Amino acid sequence: MRRPTLAALCLLCTLLTLLPVASVPAKTVRYVSDSLEVPLRAGASLRHRIVRMLPSGTQVEVLETDTDKGFALVRTADGTVQGWLPNQYLMETPSARTALGTMQTEFDRVRSENASLKERLDTLTTQKVDAETSFSQLSSDNHRLAQELATIRRTAANAIAIDQQNKDLQERVVNLERELQIVQQENQSLADRSNRDWFLLGAGVLVSGVLVGLILPRLRVQRRSRWGEL
Repeated sequence: MRRPTLAALCLLCTLLTLLPVASVPAKTVRYVSDSLEVPLRAGASLRHRIVRMLPSGTQVEVLETDTDKGFALVRTADGTVQGWLPNQYLMETPSARTALGTMQTEFDRVRSENASLKERLDTLTTQKVDAETSFSQLSSDNHRLAQELATIRRTAANAIAIDQQNKDLQERVVNLERELQIVQQENQSLADRSNRDWFLLGAGVLVSGVLVGLILPRLRVQRRSRWGEL
């Protein structure tokens, strides 16, 4: 068996160099490492022209990887730019700067939400104090109204009793007036009888006087006649 010559080995190496690099398609999401900017090149080497400078933290989609050259074909998340960059600049997680910005944004959101909740808590506390004050005032008003109602009920009961007493007194007055009328009628009747009796007595005296006046002269004439006969 013949051993390959040096020229053959060189030719073989050249052919291998010219062969297309085996690529592994992938859809894995990666992030540009935490560097200021990373050049995105048109090919898998540092000799190719720079297509764009990608800021650290830029999200890209890995389309191919060349493990021999240490480059990866990537495309930006918006799909507008595609190119090669070294694998060392790719990370599975966002850069610390991006993560810090995200955390800061989340922190600001939580702090704003916390401030809003505190403000809401203060409002609810104020409303609670106002409600307790209103409840105390309503309780006081309820107690006062209950006392006034009790007083009104007592007054109404007294008014009913007084009204009943007035009715009783009115009935007694009517009875007394009736009795007074009866007494007045009896007094009038007695007065009329007394006047009649006095009238009859006076008439009797008058008649007696007339009779005495008529009889007495005759008695005197008779006595004188008798004395004259003697």
